[in-house]
Amino acid sequence: MDQCWYHGNITRSRAEDLLSKVGKDGSFLVRASESIPSAYALCVLYRNCVYTYRILPDKENKLIVQASEGVPVKCFDSLEELIEFYKKENMGLVWHLKYPVPREEEEAADEPEEDADLVPTPPILPPRNILVTLPSSETKEVSSLLENSRVADVNKLSLSETLLQRLQYQDTSSVSDEHLKLIQDYLRVHIISDFEMVQTGSSNLPQLKKLLTLLCKGLFSEASRTLPSLESIQKVFEQQLHPGIHQRSQMLGEASPVNIVLKLNQLISLLSSIEEKVKTLLIEGPDSTHRRSLIPPVTFEVKADSLGIFSKIHLKVDVEMGKLIIKRAKDGPEDKFYTHKKILQLIKSQKVPNKLVILLETEKEKTQRKEYVFSDSKKREGFCQLLQQMKNKHSEQPEPDMITIFIGTWNMGAATPPKKITSWFLSKGQGKTRDDTADYIPHDIYVIGTQEDPQGEKEWLETLRQSLQEITSISFKVIAIHTLWNIRIVVLAKPEHENRISHICTDNVKTGIANTLGNKGAVGVSFMFNGTSFGFVNSHLTSGSEKKHRRNQNYTSILRFLTLGDKKLSPFNITHRFTHLFWLGDLNYRVEQPPTEAENIIQKIRQQQYPELLAFDQLLIERKDQKVFLQFEEEEITFAPTYRFERGTREKYAYTKQKATGMKYNLPSWCDRVLWKSYPMVHVVCQSYGCTTDIMTSDHSPVFATFEVGVTSQFVSKNDSKYTDSQGEIEFLHCYATLKTKSQTKFYIEFHSSCLEGFVKSQEGENEDGNEGELVVKFVDALPKLTPIISDPEYLLDQHILISIKSSDSDESYGEGCIALRIEATESLVPIHAVLTHHGEKTGVFQGEIKLQTSQGKQREKLYDFVKIERDEIAGQKPKNISNLEPSKDWDQTNSSSTPTDISNPNYLGMAAFSQQPSATSQLKQIPSPDQPPSPWSYEQQPKETTSVMGQSQSSSTSPSLSPLSPKPTLQPTVNRSICSRSQEYLPPELGKTTAEPVPQEEGQQKPEMFENPLYGSMGCKGKVASKKEQDYPKALRKEQPPLPDQSFHLTKSQEPESSKTSGKQPSPPFLVPTQRFRSYTCSGQSEEKNTGEKTQAKPKVTTSSENSAPLKKLVKPLRSEVSPSIQGQQNKPPLPSKSRAVLDMQNSKGRDYRDSSELPHSGKHRTEEGPVGRTTTP
Repeated sequence: MDQCWYHGNITRSRAEDLLSKVGKDGSFLVRASESIPSAYALCVLYRNCVYTYRILPDKENKLIVQASEGVPVKCFDSLEELIEFYKKENMGLVWHLKYPVPREEEEAADEPEEDADLVPTPPILPPRNILVTLPSSETKEVSSLLENSRVADVNKLSLSETLLQRLQYQDTSSVSDEHLKLIQDYLRVHIISDFEMVQTGSSNLPQLKKLLTLLCKGLFSEASRTLPSLESIQKVFEQQLHPGIHQRSQMLGEASPVNIVLKLNQLISLLSSIEEKVKTLLIEGPDSTHRRSLIPPVTFEVKADSLGIFSKIHLKVDVEMGKLIIKRAKDGPEDKFYTHKKILQLIKSQKVPNKLVILLETEKEKTQRKEYVFSDSKKREGFCQLLQQMKNKHSEQPEPDMITIFIGTWNMGAATPPKKITSWFLSKGQGKTRDDTADYIPHDIYVIGTQEDPQGEKEWLETLRQSLQEITSISFKVIAIHTLWNIRIVVLAKPEHENRISHICTDNVKTGIANTLGNKGAVGVSFMFNGTSFGFVNSHLTSGSEKKHRRNQNYTSILRFLTLGDKKLSPFNITHRFTHLFWLGDLNYRVEQPPTEAENIIQKIRQQQYPELLAFDQLLIERKDQKVFLQFEEEEITFAPTYRFERGTREKYAYTKQKATGMKYNLPSWCDRVLWKSYPMVHVVCQSYGCTTDIMTSDHSPVFATFEVGVTSQFVSKNDSKYTDSQGEIEFLHCYATLKTKSQTKFYIEFHSSCLEGFVKSQEGENEDGNEGELVVKFVDALPKLTPIISDPEYLLDQHILISIKSSDSDESYGEGCIALRIEATESLVPIHAVLTHHGEKTGVFQGEIKLQTSQGKQREKLYDFVKIERDEIAGQKPKNISNLEPSKDWDQTNSSSTPTDISNPNYLGMAAFSQQPSATSQLKQIPSPDQPPSPWSYEQQPKETTSVMGQSQSSSTSPSLSPLSPKPTLQPTVNRSICSRSQEYLPPELGKTTAEPVPQEEGQQKPEMFENPLYGSMGCKGKVASKKEQDYPKALRKEQPPLPDQSFHLTKSQEPESSKTSGKQPSPPFLVPTQRFRSYTCSGQSEEKNTGEKTQAKPKVTTSSENSAPLKKLVKPLRSEVSPSIQGQQNKPPLPSKSRAVLDMQNSKGRDYRDSSELPHSGKHRTEEGPVGRTTTP
């Protein structure tokens, strides 16, 4: 459609922006409807408001404008006719169409790939019969096309004869008469049909499939009969039986070519493995068949603290036997051992990164606390992972609470990979890596994404499976593989998980030239693991340092058009469809510096001054500006740029290339990344994030990331009386949505959840004017009560409610959000706050209160609660950052001593006190000028987390021999369960900051060596006042810690040293409760009720929301994108509920990990505030 007013798949919010820019009554445009695929939306501007009319096709494909009942409708043959009709006055629209809004000029098409000579050519596509209208000047081409079509007709006639003649030359004496007749019939008649299918561009050959099915009918049945026999032999020689394999082999299905190939592959695999298994058993004996696949005992040399006196002892972890053995000498006798049931808790010290406390149950059922100091934090992390593996392995739970996932991304540069790539899967190299003691622990799922992959699927699969077999002795099952040109994603899983994985879905989106070529784009895989949904996206975005806006467009296109997951969640894109979504690939975002800085960049990489370079990382900057990957997280980057290396070495970056147009610069950049987004208040911990240093066939280095994620069981039985005694109920009260829109329409809410029988639709809310460009929709009595299918808290508290705010006129979504049901105080009102997004943009907030009613009982303690963080008395404890420059947060850190939990994650907040938190955003506009020159870089400015427990270590992971450009030795960061609180994830840039600035060091503590940990910062900088060098640290590399919500004044730079103070009413306690085991989840207000006893005692008075908001009226009006939902529409805002004590406590506490909190949703399972040792329950 060539009309200038037709904008195709432009988003609703973008359409509103374009109309607002014109600003004239009668301005209009037409776009594709977001709710109905074949419909259109006519958008008209009148009095600075946008009115949307849906244009629907009727049964005869005529177009009508949807109208209210009783209003006569007029039919149109085309959009042009419809537009011309409504250009007349008084035709039923709010205003007649007058000023068409032209389409935006699209960015120039992608240039050829930088290394086009190395990129394999795309697959050859068959010709398509496309009818086009050509100008008269091209009549010669038309005649040539007609000539070609006549040749094609001749080919149709001669094809059968040619092939039949070839058949006659074959020796068919051994072919049965029945089969020979079938082949002749196909060649004589049916092949013409397949030929026509190919000519129209189809890859389907239905007639050939029928032929092969008939020819292989006997083979299929024989293979199906033989497989169970071979499987029985194989199982005799296996120690562990994988459930379901035998039953599946009995299911014959139809004898299609695909099923036949699967059967034959199974036969080949079984025949080749049986001989090896039998040979191994005869050599090693029946008891050692799987010795290699088991985790061998590992011994750690530690120092034990006894009354201040340290003595050297050895801890031996036997995962298979489920024992922890304590010995005085490494080869000496066992002094004492504890079974896995007697090991109650592992508690990591935050103050000392290599210290660990083990809680043990003695013979008299008493609790004993033992403290050990490891040689470095990596060893401590390896010990914790082995103990966690022991707990998981010997758990009596039928289904797992947690699994580990390996995610790898590699641009292969169109080169064949080396024979050995095991370092990739072992997370070895630079950055945050795993300790050698964890090498024997296989991950449950491996997700491998490649770009510019020159290999075929079968060849690459064989390489992956052999590499994993070599390091784990496990034959992993292929869950999914999907390829778009040379972009590929592979998902492998342990055999025991095969029956837990279901609803597998794959899809791809092309974003190459004109969004039709697959040289750039994305492939995706989704599936259910029991009751938890997973999504994985591997993307290759537009290349070129100057093409960041095009990359942003690629991201949005993938977000909108990649179809994965539950199709019933149609209002939601992939960012809301999955419990855990992982996005990996060559995102191609560059370090934005002029070419003259190339050698300076190389020098900084040699010195491992990564934070200074990351200040110019395009992805971090675009995320900070909320342009891409809104609400996603990324682990801290502590490894060298992964592009562009000289092939065959990791010692040199090849950043120049001579082209016909001149010199082309590709400055070293972090092109290859892994990000993730999970539902609020779910367990997800990034355990490693780095790149290899020994795989050098490509100009990119492979990147790895490993995660520990929580999963839920597939179902809970409804037959048990405890699930049916009392009916659960979910009730939303005093709710309202603040939307960024100029549309004039009514709105309703759709509630979606797997815990509901189906989606539930509310009545329309009442609109009120908010701040400029915003609309407040109040749902006072309009929200229905939701009835979950199961009311047992073991099930219900793990669930989430997805909400979509939809317009009544077009049924299009104006914002989607997620609310967690992990509520501690059931049957009481709990504040909620959820940020609303649509197509990757923030479109508003949803606030109110929720009341949850469950049946009797409580959740059991999860297996991942086994490892916790000790609450050391350290001031200024802050959660771990997502990356050096977390884009969704302010870069200027002015309040490094306090981390209010309620600001930590305002929109992912399942339950938090944001309904009472007015305009915290407007207090925080202290972003430094972009023109401000950076100050000298300092190692002491890097602590990603202010605690020394996150990522501080004394062991070297990147030796000079392995580092790119032979950098100085680095000290390996702790692979810690503590991660950034998702509570920081959804605020505007000014909110939810974590620290990049050191916190004060305790008196008497010695200043550490400068290079004690160059990747994560000095471990000893916790207590001392920032030095002059630290104060000069570039503003762009720091993150602002937001002030507490009840402050009634702006924090200025002169107040930074006193930033830990709240308002005068509440003095700061001598220390803040240290960070718990931070994971990506939002701390709820109710879960913080007992947080920081000192604070609750110091301020027992409950403050109302009006006291907080009053002084904010004098503040400078923030930008539209930064307006806090709480101050929108000061005059017409719905009444805000008073703050509860839990809310007030939450505002003055740190983002926390609910596993370490004594206020967890289920009292009785978690520790009291005095420390993790106590066994008392929370009242």
